[in-house]
Amino acid sequence: MSEVKNLGFDSKCVHSGVGDYEYGPVVPPIYQTSTFKFETAQHGGALFKGEQKGYIYTRMLNPTVEAMEDAIAALENGHKGLGCGSGMAAVHTVFAALLSVGDHIVCSEAVYGPTVTLLKTVFAKFGVETTFVDASNLDAIKNAIKQNTKVVYIETPGNPTLAIADLEAAAKIAHEANAQFVVDNTFMSPALQKPLDLGADVVLHSLTKFLNGHADVVGGVIIVKDEDTYKHFRKILNQTGGVIDPFNSFLVHRGLKTLSLRMERHSVSSQKVAEWLEAHPKIEWVRYPGLKSHPQYEIAKRQHTAQGGMITFEVKGGFSAGEAVMNSVKLCQLAVSLGGVESLIQHPASMTHASMGKEIREEAGITDGLIRLSVGIENVEDIIADLEKALEEV
Repeated sequence: MSEVKNLGFDSKCVHSGVGDYEYGPVVPPIYQTSTFKFETAQHGGALFKGEQKGYIYTRMLNPTVEAMEDAIAALENGHKGLGCGSGMAAVHTVFAALLSVGDHIVCSEAVYGPTVTLLKTVFAKFGVETTFVDASNLDAIKNAIKQNTKVVYIETPGNPTLAIADLEAAAKIAHEANAQFVVDNTFMSPALQKPLDLGADVVLHSLTKFLNGHADVVGGVIIVKDEDTYKHFRKILNQTGGVIDPFNSFLVHRGLKTLSLRMERHSVSSQKVAEWLEAHPKIEWVRYPGLKSHPQYEIAKRQHTAQGGMITFEVKGGFSAGEAVMNSVKLCQLAVSLGGVESLIQHPASMTHASMGKEIREEAGITDGLIRLSVGIENVEDIIADLEKALEEV
């Protein structure tokens, strides 16, 4: 792949992962093939033994997929990436690679709902114990560590409460316990936060969100810091089979080219929407890292280069008020997911985090009236006008 290490981030978004291909295409071609032929039996044998670089079978590696993986690894200042069929395939692969029977994991409580479900059902069944903590509280992380803790897993900002963990401090706690520090960086993207630079061992994303940015791909990615970890994770991913396909990899790679521009627009518009919401009489509270009222505002200023496209707020009136807003928006799309060019709004208690159960949700700060808004790149005046009209129905 082309050398991009000395380029600025915007240039990396455009050029990372792009190599030299037959016929000289500017855009990496789509290698839509399941298998690759060998020049000789000896060539095939050398590939299987790892003695020669090349491609065998798309589940194992594919040029289009690898181009996307290398691009994101460059943006995260990592060594290599591993493309997965979904964000949850990435989460599952990380846990499968790092955890064994009898191990313990410390996990942030404000985390994507299916991650909680995966740990409490599938991995609990296989003898892995999990302690969920408020990751914005360093003492809570430290006190949760056990002798058998192998992983500290944090999503920051947290989903959906936007609680922010101090990554440098959390990394020190994890490493003092000889645990791997894993960060879900989906909400910020490498445009705004680089966990590997702050001490993380592994970073993952749902590609579906800001990295792709156009609500037309389901995928995930894992970024690691060294070759030995990459080989271990690649073996697990190949065995479990949760790989991404070439066409979706092509779409993600295309989306990366505008990542920096989109994240700038998301952040500027979100700041304006958050400030407007905070002044509205029907809003109980607003959580946005760019507001001084955010409990971890100072950490956000230090850790993020901008404050992203996600806002969480509580409508006065609880569950019914939240439903009224959901049923009244027009421009903002009532849908799960986030990070696309269109504004998406949803109600976690009845949607993304319903599987957690009411008690665990409330412990994690996910109240019945909480609304999560992914601010798109529409005119910010139109987004505010849509919310204002919807709040009139409360």
